Amino acid sequence: MGPVEIPADKYWGAQTERSRNNFKIGGNLMPKEVIYAFAILKKAAAQANYELKVLPKEKCEIISKVCDEILTGALDNEFPLVVWQTGSGTQSNMNVNEVVANRAHVLLGGKLMDEKKEIHPNDDVNKSQSSNDTFPTAMSIAAYKMIVEHTIPNVELLKNTLDAKARAYMNVVKIGRTHLMDATPLTLGQEFSGYVSQLEHGIKALKNTLAHLSELALGGSAVGTGLNTPNGYAVLVAKKISEISGLPFITAENKFESLASHDSMVEASAH
Repeated sequence: MGPVEIPADKYWGAQTERSRNNFKIGGNLMPKEVIYAFAILKKAAAQANYELKVLPKEKCEIISKVCDEILTGALDNEFPLVVWQTGSGTQSNMNVNEVVANRAHVLLGGKLMDEKKEIHPNDDVNKSQSSNDTFPTAMSIAAYKMIVEHTIPNVELLKNTLDAKARAYMNVVKIGRTHLMDATPLTLGQEFSGYVSQLEHGIKALKNTLAHLSELALGGSAVGTGLNTPNGYAVLVAKKISEISGLPFITAENKFESLASHDSMVEASAH
């Protein structure tokens, strides 16, 4: 591909820089929620690889440390890529790999300009992974976290507020309208109770999507076969992600489905 110049004070590497220059379109940066989800899965992968004896302890620890830094927001400026990129999110996966590897090297006492580095973005940070299973996993983690930590609690607050209004206004009579015409009387409380019921059904429908959304593609590797992953990795890495996030993630039973489709995301988005 030829040489590429990277800002000397940045932790990202060549693949990130190429994407930054090749996709100068729009201003829509990859959402931070997806980047933080990547940090969770990279940390989980390092821990799983260590337990399965394919990654040394010291590499696991330093990768985990950088991932924790990412989760604090301290490295937000190191993720400059827009959502417009190749189909499987390869550049964002590599952006995270490069930042983790280079930041880890610096924390170990090295310098960004060093030609040889202690931690390799592919061989260490991306070990037992592919863009094809990490990006769907990051999507699932980010969406699940946003739904249970923000969407559902706020919709429940709205529902409870409207429910209180429905009770307060239950005896306030008003005219009902159909097709912009006056119709027959009802109370303002009855009208508000309809909004409450809509939200209750919406919350229930949204919660019903969580089981599918909790299934993670990680461990499927490039095409779903799990090539180049150690035995037991898929189940273990999902367990690690669940422990780190505090959310009930599990490994997808069928990795071909979890790599090839985003039905869980479409269903959750619809609700």
